[in-house]
Amino acid sequence: MSHPPSKTIYPEQPSDKDGQRNKEGLGELPAAFAPLNLPPPEEYFQRKVALISGITGQDGSYLTEFLLEKGYTVHGIIRRSSSFNTGRLHHLYEDQHERPNKFHLHYGDLTDSTALVFLMARILPTEVYNLGAQSHVKVSFSLAEYTADVDAIGTLRLLDAIRTCGLTKHCRFYQASTSELYGLVQEVPQSETTPFYPRSPYGVAKLYAYWITVNYREAYGMYAVNGILFNHESPRRGRTFVTRKITRAVAEIYEKKQACLWLGNLDAQRDWGHANDYIEGMWLMLQGQGLKPEEQPTDFVLATGETHPVREFVEKAFGVVGIKLAWSGSGLDEEARDVNTGKVVVKIDPQYFRPAEVELLLGNPAKAERMLGWKRKVNFEDLVKEMVEADLTAVRNFVEDQN
Repeated sequence: MSHPPSKTIYPEQPSDKDGQRNKEGLGELPAAFAPLNLPPPEEYFQRKVALISGITGQDGSYLTEFLLEKGYTVHGIIRRSSSFNTGRLHHLYEDQHERPNKFHLHYGDLTDSTALVFLMARILPTEVYNLGAQSHVKVSFSLAEYTADVDAIGTLRLLDAIRTCGLTKHCRFYQASTSELYGLVQEVPQSETTPFYPRSPYGVAKLYAYWITVNYREAYGMYAVNGILFNHESPRRGRTFVTRKITRAVAEIYEKKQACLWLGNLDAQRDWGHANDYIEGMWLMLQGQGLKPEEQPTDFVLATGETHPVREFVEKAFGVVGIKLAWSGSGLDEEARDVNTGKVVVKIDPQYFRPAEVELLLGNPAKAERMLGWKRKVNFEDLVKEMVEADLTAVRNFVEDQN
């Protein structure tokens, strides 16, 4: 059937006239659905409209900045909370007068299919980035069912929302996969062809999300890809994650506001990069970079190709503030003292060990470097330095961030 000659009508984007905005910058959407009168995909993709789940997180905030700079209209899904959960996005609200009608937030949840279908039909995105998840590995052992519902079935709900709205050929889908898929690693380094062996409810849930993304790509011809991202950190990382826990504690110990840093497994090794470097890789995966016209979209590993133990991260972080550590003891009795003062500043607490540990993660980004032209820019030492210095500034200015 040919398309009607009249101009294609898209749903009107939310603005102040669509409804009252509250202090979080959220506009109420009109109740009625607009007719889905879609042009050919080539014309449709020129609109550059992104929908992001997990927009309030570390990666979501960096991705929002990146896409806005590229001229996208960005829509984000946030969960209702009685306290503000948009701290990483505040600076973008302040810039609204420079980017009118380019950035919108909507209430929704990966556990709510109806809300996802409604938003998909109203926004008609050209790209969907599924970054939303219960992403804390240790917590996933306590909240296993919830983690599965959000991280595994939530991905299915988003993919089905795209299909339900008739956007199978009009929308590209990015799934935030994880190096935790490798778990009990089967080879070193890990690449796109390394067998998976997850070691946590989080990893198992993400395994389902990975394969359902592959399945929808192969079954329905969707442009759907997995980005298997190894650990990526920044000053925006949540304070319950080990890297940010370390850098914040170093800042508070240096400023004499905390006595000791308590950690779990110091020997676990991770491939740590800067989150802002990885955002460009996500976007490149949805641009068809390096693909021939007849080729299917494909999955990519993003990593630095280096691995460092938690112990080294601790030493580098304390080194930023001029504190040299001396280690003594072993196992649960291991501790580190400040060489200058003799005070114990690092100790072990068994509650921070996982029931099933992942000892070594080391990614091979060769495919991404070859096909996408992607390469990390920030090295390990500079990453640690940036995070410690940001936390020093926050501590000195009495900033109790919500990250």
